[in-house]
Amino acid sequence: MRKLFKVLLILTGFLVIGAVAGYFYIMKALPKISDAPDIKISATPEMLKRGEYLFNNVCGCVDCHSTRDFSKYSGPVVQRTEGKGGFEFNEDFGLPGKFYAKNITPAGIGNWTDGEVFRAITEGVSKDGEPLFPLMPYLNFGKMDRNDIYAIIAYLRTLKPLENKVTDSKPKFPMNLIMRTIPQPNHFQQMPNRSNTVEYGKYITNAANCNECHTPQVRGEFQMNRYLSGGREFKLPGGIIVRPANITPDVQTGIGSWTKEQFLEKFRSYRKDKYVPPSVGEGELNTVMPWIFFAGLTDEDLSAIFDYLRTITPIPNRVTKFEKMK
Repeated sequence: MRKLFKVLLILTGFLVIGAVAGYFYIMKALPKISDAPDIKISATPEMLKRGEYLFNNVCGCVDCHSTRDFSKYSGPVVQRTEGKGGFEFNEDFGLPGKFYAKNITPAGIGNWTDGEVFRAITEGVSKDGEPLFPLMPYLNFGKMDRNDIYAIIAYLRTLKPLENKVTDSKPKFPMNLIMRTIPQPNHFQQMPNRSNTVEYGKYITNAANCNECHTPQVRGEFQMNRYLSGGREFKLPGGIIVRPANITPDVQTGIGSWTKEQFLEKFRSYRKDKYVPPSVGEGELNTVMPWIFFAGLTDEDLSAIFDYLRTITPIPNRVTKFEKMK
């Protein structure tokens, strides 16, 4: 019995040593991403225009890195907070900890090189080499056209500097270790020709991060066999649960019965020239869908998204979009 106890004690010691060594390896050696590239972006008027469009209407930068007013429907951005960061994403969003959107105005990243910003956007590593939580959709952005990323960076440099010291994110264990394994080298692609509406629509759908909200997750992993079928839960103040819609072409529970014109008109109806977001009282129904931002997508881009969505697998999934917590 003593011999068995001694063996078990030795094995336990090895396991502890191995666990400690593994912990320090992950914390010190990961993420394994190359140094930030030595690039200097020279902005042109066309590049700035493209960057402004991507920042405000496609990629969701203004959505996460600004202050949103959820006392109004769809949470429009509070003017003069664009890029200042500070929004808290927490357990109410189904996340393993508390994560804060960074200040991406020149007051926040003015001392970052273009290469450091580029690496953060496309590979998920901050200036100091620390990993970013993939709520920042660098895995999607790393599949975009390099020139589109340059355009976003050029536009970021033009934002009004807004002083706002943002709290450090606090991932829970074991996510604080797991997130160090997620950053990976970018895999850029050339933006498809716009005449190929399906491939171009796929490109814009990726850039707009539609999967982030519309694809269900289990323990932080996207369930790609249920791609864009909706149903992920988000908790809003006042005891409201909202769930993004099923946007697969399933006829009964998705958007398979929609015409392209209906799809376009849904977004057009939120454009600033015709829509004023109404106030939403405590406990009244609201949405995390940033209709007001995506309403700024061009009809050409919206049409391409629709054409692409028509090609994905239809998945039956009836979603209860709004619910009051009991």
